[in-house]
Amino acid sequence: MNGSPKLYQLLEQLNISFEYIEHPAAPTIEIAREYWKGYDAKHCKNLFFRNHKGNRHYLVILDCDCDMDIHSIEKQLRQGKLSFASEQRMMKYLGLSPGSVTPFGLVNDAEHHVDVFLDKNLQQAQRLSFHPCINTASLIISKDDFIRFMDYTQNRYEWLELY
Repeated sequence: MNGSPKLYQLLEQLNISFEYIEHPAAPTIEIAREYWKGYDAKHCKNLFFRNHKGNRHYLVILDCDCDMDIHSIEKQLRQGKLSFASEQRMMKYLGLSPGSVTPFGLVNDAEHHVDVFLDKNLQQAQRLSFHPCINTASLIISKDDFIRFMDYTQNRYEWLELY
């Protein structure tokens, strides 16, 4: 299986089952859509931001079919202007490279530095899909198992209306 051995070990430890989909590199939602056809899951768009001071980092998880208004999220977070985090920051805090952003990267955030904001609409989904720390595969897990994963990471997370 492609992806993070650390992630797969944790999912096994937490008794979280998943459906594994291997596919060619899919660094964008537009590319990934062609590989998700026929799978019963809500696919997610994952964006990694930093605040204007560069001392806070945020992972924003959206329904892939929706657009996010960055100005709206800036107002909700009250952290000033947000910008996409650099490749170096992405590697430092999540152990990920561009095009592979996923909440599963939180397995690499031992200090729980990254705060996570989830699209409230995803609460309606039964199953969610994310890359397993590499963009040549996708994992589908139940929403309940995803919440157990998030609770295990101890990163702060909050459900918000993001658009």
